[in-house]
Amino acid sequence: MNRYLRKILNIHSPDIISNSLLWERTNQLPAEEEIRKRLWKWIGYTLRKSSDRIMRQALTWNPEGKGKRGRPNDTLRREIESDIKRMNNNWKKLGRIAQDRVWMESAGRQPMLLH
Repeated sequence: MNRYLRKILNIHSPDIISNSLLWERTNQLPAEEEIRKRLWKWIGYTLRKSSDRIMRQALTWNPEGKGKRGRPNDTLRREIESDIKRMNNNWKKLGRIAQDRVWMESAGRQPMLLH
């Protein structure tokens, strides 16, 4: 993303500019913040669905059986749950809060949600 922004602004190799200054000039968010913002929008959309929908069940699905060998990858669910713990919330509370769309729009901009 940064490479293309530099091409658009015509910034070449001898010119040194930090990524934060680049984002400020182009009114862009860092990629991690943008992903986190979109993730929380999707979670709110999913929690507003009825509980029998597959999309909603996927958030709390717990498959049984043997896992793969090696270091476990951080799944989307584990990342979401760690964010929820950091915010001192739980799934039920988030389900109620998700009905209020104004809160969900501001949730992506809260600094406590970012790493």
